[in-house]
Amino acid sequence: MPRVGLLSLAPRAPLRTGTVAALLQGLLDLGYTEGQTFVFDERYADWKLDRLPVLARELVSLKVDVIVASPTPAAIAAKQATPTIPIVAPAMGNPVEDGLVDSLAAPGTNVTGCTFIGPELVGKRLALLKEALPSLSHVAALWHPGAYGERTMQSFLKEAEETARTLGLRLQLVEVRGTEDFEAAFTEGAEAGAGALFVMPSGMLYGEHKRIADLAARHRLPGMYQAREFVDAGGLMSYGANLPDLFRRSAGYVDKILKGAKPADLPVEQPTRFELIVNLKRAHALGLTMPATLLARADEVIE
Repeated sequence: MPRVGLLSLAPRAPLRTGTVAALLQGLLDLGYTEGQTFVFDERYADWKLDRLPVLARELVSLKVDVIVASPTPAAIAAKQATPTIPIVAPAMGNPVEDGLVDSLAAPGTNVTGCTFIGPELVGKRLALLKEALPSLSHVAALWHPGAYGERTMQSFLKEAEETARTLGLRLQLVEVRGTEDFEAAFTEGAEAGAGALFVMPSGMLYGEHKRIADLAARHRLPGMYQAREFVDAGGLMSYGANLPDLFRRSAGYVDKILKGAKPADLPVEQPTRFELIVNLKRAHALGLTMPATLLARADEVIE
């Protein structure tokens, strides 16, 4: 049976949910049954970036036929561990700037997959947050150094800072390197007088969406997030691609590779749809009145 490796920065969950479940469902839809038609070798780094190279080498030593690596640091570690084993990265920020592929249309390397369109959407999210809160003047932005390659991280920060200046916002960058930094980060933002929370894209921050949404509620900070999972957990609003859907679509890459296709020849897919999700229940709890024009454009409003 073919062996599919999973290299994840996240902790191993007791039950497979979220993106891993979406990947496996995608494979099942294509006729693959774990333990019957393929072996699934999983490695999880518990949000510790320095563990990724070791875990990547373990998967290489198992002679897996393809590695599914997420988020971007996992894909980078996998690419550094092997120039030959195909790698599928389901949710890349900017794969070209991160050195994973030569171009989206012609990857030219052993890496392919999907991108959620990273830096380009940061400005759009800030603009939506300002539209929702017209009197907003100070935003605390959580960011995770090392979440992507250096050039991509610079693009994220540059886009955020330039958009904030255009909107007349003070952008307070609050660094979090691990989950142990969350409490202090929220305290720092609240004590500085932030009127809202902005979460920069990061695999770790996405994976901890429930905890972040809970902290935002405790500190009474309306938040703008990259994915709907934050809003489902009680956050105010999100704008971005559906990440579980990217993982489902990535199963198609695994299928093609197992049937002989080369990653170098498989174009990187970009989302064709971005969701604006608004949580009116959270808005009411915060005493906010959301603009009718914004609600009219939302893909979903949680009452």
